[in-house]
Amino acid sequence: MLRGLIDSETDSFELTRKHLVESLRFPLFAILFIWGIHFYQSIWNWDPAAYGIMSRRIWGIPGIISGPMVHGSWKHLISNTFPLFVLTALSIYFYRKVAMRAFWLIYFMTGIAVWLLARPVSHIGASGIVYGLVSFIFWNGIFRRSLRSIILALIVMLVYSGMFFGILPDQEGISWESHLLGSLAGIFASFWFKGELEDEEIEKDDPFALERNLEKQYFLPRDVFDKTKAQRAAEAEEAERWRMQSNDTFFPPFWNQNASW
Repeated sequence: MLRGLIDSETDSFELTRKHLVESLRFPLFAILFIWGIHFYQSIWNWDPAAYGIMSRRIWGIPGIISGPMVHGSWKHLISNTFPLFVLTALSIYFYRKVAMRAFWLIYFMTGIAVWLLARPVSHIGASGIVYGLVSFIFWNGIFRRSLRSIILALIVMLVYSGMFFGILPDQEGISWESHLLGSLAGIFASFWFKGELEDEEIEKDDPFALERNLEKQYFLPRDVFDKTKAQRAAEAEEAERWRMQSNDTFFPPFWNQNASW
């Protein structure tokens, strides 16, 4: 079971290792990028609030893009670094067909929702994206219902269950709106991409699964067109003979048209 959860495309260790490396590239680049921004911000003493999402202010719209990239302190940055890296890598590794589209959908949906609905303060930090990725992975287990997605959802739920308190309102100095709206964006992304199953999510262990799925696609028996006209005529004749015999058994002779007087 664990081997099926980890292996990618095939049982080849080399392909699995290659896919793992590819899954780490974007998360590593993203982490280095936001760390570089914060390092530059610290040197030049920028005010990160100027680049955040200021709700319902025209000049706060660019913050939809820049807000998740800036952080208020090194502690704030470090607290988001590990979960952002791990969750992005997990998403790309296990849901490579949709992971990047889901990531950017969560990114922009969270930012737009915060701009529209959150308190009129500057919202900064990548925590909204983190909450969106947690929600995306967890709800994939519910919407997709494949073994690997369910196992991954349970793991994420156990590791990040404490994050639930981050969506509770009225927390001083915390953008709980970003956490809540990011979680909702993750649910939407999971639902939106639920039909794009990975190759590993399709049943392979059951040799009759494909046969059963094919049977559901046919209204008539699959061999109906394989029979010759003579075979179908013979079957019809046999069915008629059986019907007449049934009439002889269950009805009196005077009701039977073929009965001799």
